Parts: sequence; structure tokens; C-alpha cells
Amino acid sequence: MQTVHSLKDAPLSRPSHVTIGAFDGVHRGHRHLIGSMVAAAHEAGRAAVALTFDPHPGALLGRSPVAVLSTIEERAALLESLGVDLLVVLRFTPAVAGTPAARFVAGLCRHLGLVELWAGPDFALGHRREGNVPFLRRLGEREGFVVRVVEPLRWRGEVVSSTRIRAALTAGDIEEANGCLGRPYHLSGTVVRGRGLGCVLGVPTANLEPPSGRLIPANGVYACFARVEAGETWPAVVNVGVRPTIAANHLIVEAHLLDFEGDLYGQRLGLDFIARLRDEETFPSLNALVAQVREDIGRARRILAADVEGGEGEGAE
Repeated sequence: MQTVHSLKDAPLSRPSHVTIGAFDGVHRGHRHLIGSMVAAAHEAGRAAVALTFDPHPGALLGRSPVAVLSTIEERAALLESLGVDLLVVLRFTPAVAGTPAARFVAGLCRHLGLVELWAGPDFALGHRREGNVPFLRRLGEREGFVVRVVEPLRWRGEVVSSTRIRAALTAGDIEEANGCLGRPYHLSGTVVRGRGLGCVLGVPTANLEPPSGRLIPANGVYACFARVEAGETWPAVVNVGVRPTIAANHLIVEAHLLDFEGDLYGQRLGLDFIARLRDEETFPSLNALVAQVREDIGRARRILAADVEGGEGEGAE
């Protein structure tokens, strides 16, 4: 897959099928749409193109800042795995937001050889979202492309969406979030130095500094799989919060990798969230905290072992 940041730089020599969206998280609904488009494009001998925006459009259009489910790099890797041939990442600016729908589509026709535009039924583009599906179909009749509408995917009776996943993670509902994603929620970042108290207590932790703007699940303790730079995966207990028992004053994400020995400072560490163990709590003493952490470790081992085996143990869907 190739990635460009301008329509003018698109290296296409054949017509294309195009889909447009934020694609934050590349969840099951996105994969349902994009997978169908890719299959149809390749069967017809055409290119499959995904066009996305950076930053997330919601950050510019008068709404609250959007904590994203995936970085552009993570999104690109997921889209590539679906067979997308070309990813266009456009910087979302006031000028882009104010572009009339017909002018934006003209650029798709000119630079991408658009012959099919794939979208959901509520899709719209252009200034004030004027380019809805009926508008685009009329435009396509004049410009020589068709609009393929794919109905949204539902899971447990409700439409799968990035908004639904954000709400679940904000509430600490990992089962709901992972069910909509179709995979564990992933958070990665660089391991930075902390206070070293974990080592003193006999439970060393890696303190993660995630990318700015990423959505962090609700404060609490989680069972996760941790991926280290060397490529190995380790079961882990992860605390998200402010560590009230030891008077931390800022949000931290710290992971205790079970049975791991080594130095991770400065390395990239990825966390796959599998299950929520409990809320963050204040304990009367450090001894009480350590006792609870030992209990968390035992429970995490059972949950993660069941997840690996695909059995019906605690934490299985």
C-alpha cells in the first residue's frame, strides 16, 4: 500500500473505487465497508483507495476535542491489512472543511480516476455536509461514477461506530469496546522512568507515555497482553489512574509484565486490553495495596490464559 498526503500525488494509472472517512480505530463496521470495496475493486481490476483526514474532523468542526482510537500510523497498518492499495491522508483544515462537495469530488475524479464511491447511508462530504448520498448520486450521473451504499454493521443490536467504542472505553467497558472493534483495544507508547516504587514493593512496572490525543480507558486495573519491541508478548496487569494510595497527581498508565525480567526504558510498549479487573481504589496502607495487586495478578493470569486457549474461562465472551 502506498500513502500520499495530496490528491495530486496519487500514483494511479487505473480507475479506482474510493471510500472516505475518519476510519478511527478501523473497527468491524469500517472493515465491513472497506473489505467489500476492496473485493469489488480488485475483481474489476481497479485500485482500492481509502481517503482519511488528520487531525480528526471533529476537532475542527466546533465539537469537543476528539480522543482518537488510533494514530494515523496504526490506521494505515490496519487499512493495508484489508488490501487497500492507496491511502490518501489529507490534512483537515478550515479550507478543506469549506470546500464545496462538487469541487471536492471533481478532485477525486481528476486525480484518482473515481468510478465507484463507497459509503454508508448517512455519509456526507463538503461544506455543511451538502454532499449527501442523493446529491452524490445525481453528481455521479453527470460525472461518470456510481455510489455504492453499504448498510452499517450491527453488533448486539446496535450500529458499530467509533463513538460507541469511545463511550465504552470511557466507561471502562472493555468487552463492549473489543466486541465493536473485533479485536482488543490497543494502546502503545514509550516507556518512561517513574518513581521506582514498584520495584521497592516487589511489583516492577513499566510506565507508558502514550501519544498525545489518544483515548485512555477509564481509570482502573486491567488484564492486558503487553508487546515489547523484541516482538515478544507477555501477560500483564495494567493500572490506569493517579495511584491515590501513593499520592500521584497525574494520570499514568503502568504495566506489570508477569514473569518478565529486563529493562524497557526508552522502548516502545504496546498494550492489548482484554478485561477490566476493578476500579482504582485507595488503600489504607502499602501492604494492603500489595496484597490487592497480588490478587489482581492471579485473576489476570486466569483471564489471559483462558483468552489464549479460547476456552470458556473467566473473561471469555
